[in-house]
Amino acid sequence: MFKKSFLVLMLLLSFKTIAAVNNGDEAPKFSLKAEDGKFYGLDKFQGKTIVLEWLNHGCPFVRKHYDSGNMQSLQQKYTDQGIVWLSIVSSAKGKQGHVDASGAFREKQEYSSKASQILLDPTGEVGQKYGAKTTPHMFVIDEQGKVIYQGAIDSIASADKDDIAKAENYVSLALDAKIANQEIKIADTKAYGCSVKY
Repeated sequence: MFKKSFLVLMLLLSFKTIAAVNNGDEAPKFSLKAEDGKFYGLDKFQGKTIVLEWLNHGCPFVRKHYDSGNMQSLQQKYTDQGIVWLSIVSSAKGKQGHVDASGAFREKQEYSSKASQILLDPTGEVGQKYGAKTTPHMFVIDEQGKVIYQGAIDSIASADKDDIAKAENYVSLALDAKIANQEIKIADTKAYGCSVKY
């Protein structure tokens, strides 16, 4: 009986998702080079709400949101309200999605990104600190530097652009609640997309 219970417990633990950062934790600090050649970190945006979006334009799940204009619309809507939006590329050199600063600058223009900055994390150190697993993988950080949302961009885990209008956008819900000083009701979801190419 004990052996059976132990095996069941181990099986359950193996399916549990272990986040590198939990909601309510202080967001891990970093300093990364951006598409403009300058370095940016959370300290630069102290006192502001920040969105982190893990990015790889070679991923069909990312393309779903960029080719439709959905991601750019979200970026524009919330940066217009003073929220900082940082897209982070953690693809290693030689792997899908990897870009240098000039490549990130070209992609920002090509996809009409409205992100505040595109940050380069080729060693994957920052992605690992946050436990970023997919592109996109989304995090929201409040003015005190605490993680208040993490997970999927929305509720339909597909690469089909037609699903965007039918989905519940978790990032919008979190940001709208934050702006209205309300509780974020859905604060932790399972991210979907392509694996981050560490």
